[in-house]
Amino acid sequence: MNTPTETRRFEAEVAQVLHLVTHSLYSHKEIFLRELVSNASDACDKLRFESITRPELLAGQPELRIDVNWDKEARTLTIADTGIGMSRDEVIANIGSIASSGTRRFLEALGNEQKADARLIGQFGVGFYSAFVVADRVTVLTRRADAPASEGVRWESDGRGEYTLESVELPDRGTTVILHLKDDEDSFLEGWTLRGLIRKYSDHVAFPIRMPAAKASGDEGDEGEAGAADWETVNDASALWTRPKSEVKDEDYIAFYRSLGHDFNDPAAWTHNRVEGNQSFTTLLYLPSQAPFDLLMGGRDERKGLKLYIKRVFIMDAAEELLPNYLRFVRGVIDADDLPLNVSREILQQNRQLERIRGACVKRVLDLIEKLSRDEPEKFEAFYKAFGNTLKEGIVEDPANRERIAKLLRFASTRGDSDAQDVSLDDYIARMAGDQDTIWTITADGYRAAAGSPQLEAFRARGIEVLLMFDRIDEWMLGHLREYAGKPVRNVAKGELPLDEAGKTKQEEAARAAAPLVERLKSLLGDRVADVRVSSRLTDSPSCLALSDHELAPHLARLLREAGQNVPDSRPTLEINPDHALVQRIGSEGDEARAADLAAILLEQAEIAAGAPLEDPAAFVKRLNRLLAG
Repeated sequence: MNTPTETRRFEAEVAQVLHLVTHSLYSHKEIFLRELVSNASDACDKLRFESITRPELLAGQPELRIDVNWDKEARTLTIADTGIGMSRDEVIANIGSIASSGTRRFLEALGNEQKADARLIGQFGVGFYSAFVVADRVTVLTRRADAPASEGVRWESDGRGEYTLESVELPDRGTTVILHLKDDEDSFLEGWTLRGLIRKYSDHVAFPIRMPAAKASGDEGDEGEAGAADWETVNDASALWTRPKSEVKDEDYIAFYRSLGHDFNDPAAWTHNRVEGNQSFTTLLYLPSQAPFDLLMGGRDERKGLKLYIKRVFIMDAAEELLPNYLRFVRGVIDADDLPLNVSREILQQNRQLERIRGACVKRVLDLIEKLSRDEPEKFEAFYKAFGNTLKEGIVEDPANRERIAKLLRFASTRGDSDAQDVSLDDYIARMAGDQDTIWTITADGYRAAAGSPQLEAFRARGIEVLLMFDRIDEWMLGHLREYAGKPVRNVAKGELPLDEAGKTKQEEAARAAAPLVERLKSLLGDRVADVRVSSRLTDSPSCLALSDHELAPHLARLLREAGQNVPDSRPTLEINPDHALVQRIGSEGDEARAADLAAILLEQAEIAAGAPLEDPAAFVKRLNRLLAG
């Protein structure tokens, strides 16, 4: 029996999405059909999984399918599935609100575009709302598979901020979405158009997608309900990954990727493999060509794109157990002949079988990236620009594959004159002089800060190449990348620089000659520094900061503090160039107050160059003004 209709308001972010969808001009309007069919497929997958332990859910309606129908007179397009369906609370949660971590970035992306693109919708988990691209009213009829007919739900909205909700009698489980099309969307009432879109975007959905047979209606564009015998399946409805590679064309792989990954772009590369033996499984893994908007932020918390099947039965999306976090950009399918599930049959149990599949997946992905870097450098360059920083996380997270991952990384270098990150560690080693046994790096807050760092001066003077690392993750990564190909990896700003005997002698003589100056600076700077010493790094600049081997770079410490992290305070070590005029002026300055200002400026400019925040910027400005004024 129907209940009184309840009117509810959408949550604020849903209202924003609907406003943009309804009032913006879109290219690729047809994306809505792919998204709604994908949702229907997910619902069928979920029911097939639940029915493993609860076969009664399929009672009286064993077939899992998706039906697409249209009515020209009523101007409606209907997508119906026999999947799991939704309860009243699930309708409110899934349609009345958005839980996607990427929603705000989705809104920003749409709001910042003069002409928004509907293809963005699929990347943020808000695909249902794409219906309002072509419809001015949407009706949803749904009943959960384990609910009685009396607990059906009717949802309806015009996308303007409110929706209605009521309980209705529904004899069949599943969900039916009815789009009341806008006046200028007649093309989506043509059977040939709908068939073409389904074959283009949803051909590899693993459930039959049915439409009224063309011969039953006379003209594919005619409206009318089809009888039980008047439906025809219009998609391939086969699991592409189960077919032999020799039978699958590149265009098939690309079409499947687009339906799987909600992505209009072609994948950068893919790998399709079947492993036979005591444990058999199939993998079809893709490298995207562009990063989703929420890869670095929401991506670590909500990982989607890798689907796990057991004997073609969908088990779970976002199978974290089968790929480590640093490979979360990978899309694809893993289909195992058998894997143990826990009592709830929802979470995979940790065991050797799972470890073997995980190891195989990681190997396949790294093989694929290596092949891309070797055979298609232009594609690899675009891929690395999108996912290089994510890949760097593997240096920390995957010690077993650290060397393989490091081989794939690219950096800028002092040999270049731009911020292009195109130098591999192998490239660097190949260019090392015969007497060089260390891979030298520097980290900074940006390319200019790295390339202009005073710590590089001695290396430039000696013709030693240094890798410039200026991504925020680099300092953290280098804490775990201690060597590569048997060669130590060191930061030019940390620890003592290795010197030959002649260099050591020269350094000791310089330190002895500058001892009085060093002592005066220690006195003038007091507890602002841990130490002052003569530098072997500097040739042109008056000063720089030196760090211990395990000390955080100042720019990273600043970022962590700004993010609310507890970073221990530490006093810097100041290195000086005793040949520089500014340093010599401090030694000869008779006015103690001016000497104190000069010493402070010497320290503060070194802090600025290292990316450290000034303790008192106002005092720095006053000191500078006093010295400039004479």
